[in-house]
Amino acid sequence: MSALFTRKTFTANRFRKNKLSRFMAGALLVAIAAGCSNNKADATSNTDAIGSAQETASSAATGDNGTDTTVVEALQANLNVSGIEETIVSAVPTAMDGIYWVTAEGLPSFFTDKSGKHIIQGQIIAVGEETPVDISAELTANTVQEALAAVDKEEMVIYPAVGETKAVIYTFSDADCGYCRKLHEEMDDINARGIEVRYLAWPRSQASVPKMEAVWCSEDRNAAMDQAKIGANVQAPSCDNPVQAHMELGARLGVRGTPAIFTETGQQVGGYLPAAQLAQAVGIN
Repeated sequence: MSALFTRKTFTANRFRKNKLSRFMAGALLVAIAAGCSNNKADATSNTDAIGSAQETASSAATGDNGTDTTVVEALQANLNVSGIEETIVSAVPTAMDGIYWVTAEGLPSFFTDKSGKHIIQGQIIAVGEETPVDISAELTANTVQEALAAVDKEEMVIYPAVGETKAVIYTFSDADCGYCRKLHEEMDDINARGIEVRYLAWPRSQASVPKMEAVWCSEDRNAAMDQAKIGANVQAPSCDNPVQAHMELGARLGVRGTPAIFTETGQQVGGYLPAAQLAQAVGIN
């Protein structure tokens, strides 16, 4: 066994173990469900609430990105005391007094209070206007949009739209996932409807990691992906690849199964959808 293979295997195993212990320790932060996802579309509406939800509502010390550093420090300390070893990236004041939107490495975003003692997950609905607004959905979509836009297109396996590009979707996918394969079978139809598909790697098991790495290390990634999606054994020389980085990104964005499909605006439209329904979900009539 080569030293390189041993190192890569150790790194992958260590990531999986760290990821598992991270989620177990932070059970209140995120629930991870194994297996493929065939959830129906769950697109959220895009309103002007993002702006109002991110209004600065604190006079405390803030960083360059508007984060309240005192909240970050307090939350970090409280997590460490509870044995949750996560790194808090930011805590941005929202339109809700004393409530902050938190971004952390390796975990989906969540809310906390000014003391950093409480973690709030789920929907927060703003009422009092003509239409209730899901504040949490808007903030989540904004976070996802920024994270996906920051991924270099060279790190993805892209199937471009045929003719005019009417929509772009980001899809966390796995070589061994049945619904991922089913979605891929409809790629020609999806592309013909004007949808560009950008694949990111999300191996569901340790056994799938080398398969996805082989796809990303292949000279022709699209051809390798096509083969992987029909169950072929893809082989490629080892290379520096973004598979682990995609896994970490998916964990931070709350990916719970595959395929996990997001729009360019950061809205998750569910898991597998037939091409026609997918087109409707991303706003193509």
